[in-house]
Amino acid sequence: MSDSLVGNTSVSPMHMVNSFDPTRPGQLSEADEKLLARRNASMGSAYRLFYERPVHFVRGEGALLFDAEGNDFLDAYNNVPVVGHSNERVRQAVTAQLGQLNTHTRYLTDDVVTYAERLTALFPAPLNQAIFACTGSEAVDLAVRIARRATGRTGIIVTRHAYHGTTTLTAQISPALGPNNQIPAEVALVDAPDSVRDPQGEGAALFARRIDEAAEALEKRGIKVAAIIVDSIFSSDGLQTQPLGLLKSVADRARAHGALYIADEVQPGFGRTGLNWWGFQRHDVAPDMAVLGKPMGNGLPISAVVGREELFTEFGRKVRYFNTFGGSAASIAAASAVLDELQDRELLQHSETLGLELLDAVRNLTSEDSGIAEVRGAGLFLAVEFVNPDNSPDPTRAAYVVNAMRERRILISASGTYDNVLKIRPPLVFPRSATGRLLEGLNESIIASRTRGGRP
Repeated sequence: MSDSLVGNTSVSPMHMVNSFDPTRPGQLSEADEKLLARRNASMGSAYRLFYERPVHFVRGEGALLFDAEGNDFLDAYNNVPVVGHSNERVRQAVTAQLGQLNTHTRYLTDDVVTYAERLTALFPAPLNQAIFACTGSEAVDLAVRIARRATGRTGIIVTRHAYHGTTTLTAQISPALGPNNQIPAEVALVDAPDSVRDPQGEGAALFARRIDEAAEALEKRGIKVAAIIVDSIFSSDGLQTQPLGLLKSVADRARAHGALYIADEVQPGFGRTGLNWWGFQRHDVAPDMAVLGKPMGNGLPISAVVGREELFTEFGRKVRYFNTFGGSAASIAAASAVLDELQDRELLQHSETLGLELLDAVRNLTSEDSGIAEVRGAGLFLAVEFVNPDNSPDPTRAAYVVNAMRERRILISASGTYDNVLKIRPPLVFPRSATGRLLEGLNESIIASRTRGGRP
């Protein structure tokens, strides 16, 4: 694959791993068929549903979701409700705030300032200021604009299967959106680190060389690099957790090319990877900016760019920026409650210890399976990679296991460059008492996938 999709006008179907195929009959109840028809009529067909047999949820609690028939599903996938579905502390905080005041940041209010102080205190120097938005896409969009303004350049380097958002700008740096999502000439794609296929012990050096080659390719087009943006745990590239120190080489190469390093923390942030608040901290490095989203408000729309004061000062001096709902009082109340829950319930420690237990357990139950190339993880973010006998990626088996787990009422997904990697990423309140159910379902599904083709 070339490092740019400029000029690609071929028409091909947009693939999404683990998606519902509406052409297959008999997968939904009569009531849900009617609901799907109404959904398509009113919302359009661009939306996609998870699983070969989609689920109709009506409520959630902690790490459980409940369908319309009252069946409970163990949620081992959703990171947005980081402190649990229907979290009582978040609900009370938002309810109280909505009854008092909910307005934007062009007025002086106390809570948004207090939250900004709390949030930036969790970052290493020199990241000392925060700008709020509503979604991860908006935060990434803003960070790229700041980087381009600061450097006077336009080039961006991202990994080949990255996902960074859905605005026009962020879609242009999100090749994971599919083959018909065009990547412009200002963007260069690099292969992500791959612990299964890269020579052992050479991951960091190899990735650094790829970045250099991408920068050179941009130079040949007359484009200089403004920023390298990397998901701190390569979530969409199949979850790459090693080697530690890998992101330091990203920062080094960015600065060697006169560019900024932006850490995408939308998925790995807020304790997802264990004891550290942010995924980049595992690598003993500080980015120029970090972007936050999804779990920040436990489902309410809030995101942020956290960065160096001089970057924000220069941007604000030259460009107006305002976001009506970015940092609104209700969203700040939710975000503050999330920090309270994470700290008071020691959920970063829980993510670390339970994550290590699950990682060891999954490795043990898959150790004799020659079709599993690797089990890897950090905190409560785990991956299981499937391969064929010739060591080529096996996305069919990964999709089978995901849907077999769904039939056992356990939610996970799959991702990666080749769609062959299980993605296990539960809310951080995932209880130790639920690990038996998760592991039993995973073991049964993997065993079934060895001998049964097609669908569960």
